[in-house]
Amino acid sequence: MMQTELLTKRNIATIGEEITHELGAELINNYRQAHPNDVKAHIVGKEILSQILAQPGCAGIQFFNAINEFGQKTLVYVGLDQNGKQLVNYSVVTTDAQIQNEKGIVADRAVPSGDDPCFGDDFGWFIID
Repeated sequence: MMQTELLTKRNIATIGEEITHELGAELINNYRQAHPNDVKAHIVGKEILSQILAQPGCAGIQFFNAINEFGQKTLVYVGLDQNGKQLVNYSVVTTDAQIQNEKGIVADRAVPSGDDPCFGDDFGWFIID
């Protein structure tokens, strides 16, 4: 089995799938029951996600649980290429045909939804009793 896993590469761009509302609510409830005092959710805006995905060769995004400089739980996220390598550096060709190294985007500042009065931390689409 190990050899098969090593020979089969995952297509980073296809990781993830849509699930039902009911399963989503069940998974969230399971986590909240196991970790009642933990951060319930994070909000990440589309602009930074689009910027990460627009990097040359970016096939997906990896999210890391982290603690920010204020001691609060957060997410740090970085682009991944098709081989699962983090895009912390990448090369581009400039208009004058020079190869230039660029730093990849490493992002944070996700907002824990319970900390912002504009956003609730409930998953209001479906509640399981």
